[in-house]
Amino acid sequence: MLNRRWWDVVAVAVVAVIVVITLIEPPVEASTIGAWVVLAVFLVAYAAYFRGRLGHEESAHHLAITAALAVMLAAGTAFEASFATFQAFAYPYVWVTAPSTRRAVISNVVLAVAVAAGYAIHYGADGLLAGVGIAGLSLAFSLAIGLWITRIAEEGEERARLLEELQAAQGELAAMHRDAGVTEERARLAREIHDTIAQSLTGLVMVAQRAGNRLGAASPADAATAAARADVALMEEMARDALTEARGLVAALAPVEVGSTLADALRRLAATFERETGVEVTVEADAPRLGRELEVLLLRSAQEGLANVRKHARAGHASIALTGGADLARLTVRDDGVGPGDAAPGDGGFGLVGLRDRLAIAGGRVEFGAAPGGGTLLTVEVPR
Repeated sequence: MLNRRWWDVVAVAVVAVIVVITLIEPPVEASTIGAWVVLAVFLVAYAAYFRGRLGHEESAHHLAITAALAVMLAAGTAFEASFATFQAFAYPYVWVTAPSTRRAVISNVVLAVAVAAGYAIHYGADGLLAGVGIAGLSLAFSLAIGLWITRIAEEGEERARLLEELQAAQGELAAMHRDAGVTEERARLAREIHDTIAQSLTGLVMVAQRAGNRLGAASPADAATAAARADVALMEEMARDALTEARGLVAALAPVEVGSTLADALRRLAATFERETGVEVTVEADAPRLGRELEVLLLRSAQEGLANVRKHARAGHASIALTGGADLARLTVRDDGVGPGDAAPGDGGFGLVGLRDRLAIAGGRVEFGAAPGGGTLLTVEVPR
């Protein structure tokens, strides 16, 4: 209903109909010219003001619109009774520009009074009854159609709102299913690695230790025995390194428990790491709830930091600190080990390139380097 071109057609059509009706009944008198003047004023007002108010529902402007149309209706009908045809434009226009249904009804009543007044002025007291009858019928028809269309529009808006809520709920449900699937798959992979590769490597370490002990007790210690002992020691070292990698991978794949806080997850991670490596880990977490996706990202960052401690630091103590403000969440992982030297993320097998890429997607950043006083410091910052 707010297509301005259609309203242009309606305005011109109403003016043309009124002009034609006045020309059908000659002669052209002063009253006819008066009606034409009112039509000319309307066309100017429509082009300069009324057309621009389509699509806007403001109380002050609607009051001015109602007053202007009522004056035009009363004046035009006072000149020519056929000017009442102008109601075909006036009633719909006040409906579509009204800020509320109540204001639209009041404006309709004002226009009806204007039509009745115009008839009374044109015909005198004898035309008052006819004017009231015509105005009443027009008012009833306008109110019936206007209220019906308004009801349809309200139902359409309500359906659109419900549809939007349904689509949002479906999106959230799909995200929850996807997260649940990812969590379940991570847990399955962690179990598989723990139950197969890690167990096999543990057994290999034990066999290498037993073989080394037997070779150590062998006599005489000739060159072949010494070489075999060195090979077995190398096998044991390689198996231990692979077992460390497997355990780190199991820790990284471990799913985040739904319903727990990030601080709780970090403490569980630290306890597991300390139990497996003997490295003491302290956790300081002072941050409000950050949102599920952000918390998972920070937990994975902590896991990656401890994985570097496990593989490279040769540290005796590590610490995890989490702080969060209104705009930024910061996670740091620090150890007292040998430090990174000149290594940068992605160099020397530190494995931080993937973490940097994940943080970049979330608008965050990662810093990795030597810590003040020795050791290594990993800092992750993510906007909330």
